[in-house]
Amino acid sequence: MTRALTLGAQACVLDNAERVLLIRHTYRPGWHFPGGGVEVSEPVDVAVARELAEETGVIVDGRPELFGLYDNQRLFRGDHIVLFVVRRWSQPSVPPANREIAEQRFFAASELPGDINPATAMRLAEVLQGRAPAQMW
Repeated sequence: MTRALTLGAQACVLDNAERVLLIRHTYRPGWHFPGGGVEVSEPVDVAVARELAEETGVIVDGRPELFGLYDNQRLFRGDHIVLFVVRRWSQPSVPPANREIAEQRFFAASELPGDINPATAMRLAEVLQGRAPAQMW
């Protein structure tokens, strides 16, 4: 049995000062948007809200804004990522570091970490600077 398609959902969470929430995983280098896989029969906006709550403690207020759909086949054949922008949210508590998420932090666009994942940096430029969205993640 093979999978023809996988789907992930990630979120660009912005605070009132336009700082972005990034996470650092325990299993891969760099800083990334929070998010993860969409389960079978799970709506993609529900998946991103679930992943945000699990990974960062962020609770989405309303529906997240759909930003783009990206092909991620350079890294994994048949993979696609849906990117949402989340501007209305709360974070009642910050989960402690665990086996998956080593750290989370808000960054100003002018002070992004040097080891930000290149695709994450490109998506952030698309969101904040209005650059045309790419097809590939």
